[in-house]
Amino acid sequence: MTGMIIISSIFIICAILLWNIADKRGANTLFWAVMGGVFGPFAIPFVFLTKNRSSKSTQSKKPGN
Repeated sequence: MTGMIIISSIFIICAILLWNIADKRGANTLFWAVMGGVFGPFAIPFVFLTKNRSSKSTQSKKPGN
């Protein structure tokens, strides 16, 4: 019983962590929170493979385009 509580807590913490990381990177927060809830700590490395949308908007355009 105690083991299930610990494992459930870890998965909930992962969901919250992935929500925050996805929010900072401009990714779909709900998707990543669900992935954290389902896959737990195994989903954390994959959120860093998403493109950082916030850096796209700050890139300058090349002259002549």
